[in-house]
Amino acid sequence: MSVSLPLSSREDDPFIDARNSAGNEDFLAMEMEEGTSTSTSSGGSSRRKSSRLKCFGVDLSPDNVAVAMVYFVQGVLGLAKLAVSFYLKDDLHLDPAETAVITGFSALPWLVKPLYGFISDSIPLFGYRRRSYLVLSGLLGALSWSLMATFVDTKYGAAFCILLSSLSVAFSDVVVDSMVVERARGESQSVSGSLQSLCWGSSAFGGIVSSYFSGSLVDAYGVRFVFGVTALLPLITSAVAVLVKEQRVLGPARVSNVLLGNTSFLESSKESIIQLWNAFRQPHVFLPTVFIFLWQATPHSDSAMFFFTTNKLGFTPEFLGRVKLVTSVASLVGVGLYNGFLKNVPLRKIFLATTIAGLSCHWIESAVWNE
Repeated sequence: MSVSLPLSSREDDPFIDARNSAGNEDFLAMEMEEGTSTSTSSGGSSRRKSSRLKCFGVDLSPDNVAVAMVYFVQGVLGLAKLAVSFYLKDDLHLDPAETAVITGFSALPWLVKPLYGFISDSIPLFGYRRRSYLVLSGLLGALSWSLMATFVDTKYGAAFCILLSSLSVAFSDVVVDSMVVERARGESQSVSGSLQSLCWGSSAFGGIVSSYFSGSLVDAYGVRFVFGVTALLPLITSAVAVLVKEQRVLGPARVSNVLLGNTSFLESSKESIIQLWNAFRQPHVFLPTVFIFLWQATPHSDSAMFFFTTNKLGFTPEFLGRVKLVTSVASLVGVGLYNGFLKNVPLRKIFLATTIAGLSCHWIESAVWNE
């Protein structure tokens, strides 16, 4: 029920030997773990070495690579964030309130993430519950940014395309997060932390790749060009779908079963909803959900800050891209600190410390701006 952990589940196990991932791996070290095996024959015995590539202490199996790449795409899609802001302000001549409405509207697909897990579990497309939805998510994202690069010239069209792009990212996020949840279930906090470090580290690395260019490309070529480049990035999600190990679902499971009111489908859906409600009522689920709700309900000043920094302070797109680069690097440093030193620290202490640190930074920021 958390923002990053959907309620979708599957039968197969995509993460290989993740229990071995806890330990003292170096931050962002792509290391080779050597193992030995002995074979005997008439000629004597010989020893051979096998190696496994690791990142953040997690074996880079094909499934894990697919998860990391989807998160990388989420981070690198930040390439268009500045372009969208400048497009809404300079090309469509929207004020801060209208800009905030459109950007807030794009958050709607993220509010119903459990629904996507329910859909992918219940309605396999072309016999697959993961691969097919990853492919469609990538194609949907590519379509939305292609429209932004070519035909869109109204605020309603922009709002619709941004919504489609957000839906694409949210659905693919649910699919890969379900794989992470499955493997993390029943594991130690250290192993779960390694898996989450792989996810968020990949996203932060994608943010670093796109941060500087997000501003310089707007300066040099304009927002339409940036939208066109961004349209190619979701196709990575479609491409890595082939890496996901998944058994094909056999049988007549089709969308028509849902539309025609198949009795067994409706009964299973009713049971799933009841189970979801019972799980939500549990204190260890309900209280974190309230925490996340309050956290996400905190007002943001992104639109107002963007207009202030560009209109009043005269910040250029290239300079804002450099600022974004610093924040992406800080995110990656935070992932490294957690993976290296905090995986075994109780989560309550981490939440308390980060909350106090965040409040202190906001107070300092407010005092600086008021001066």
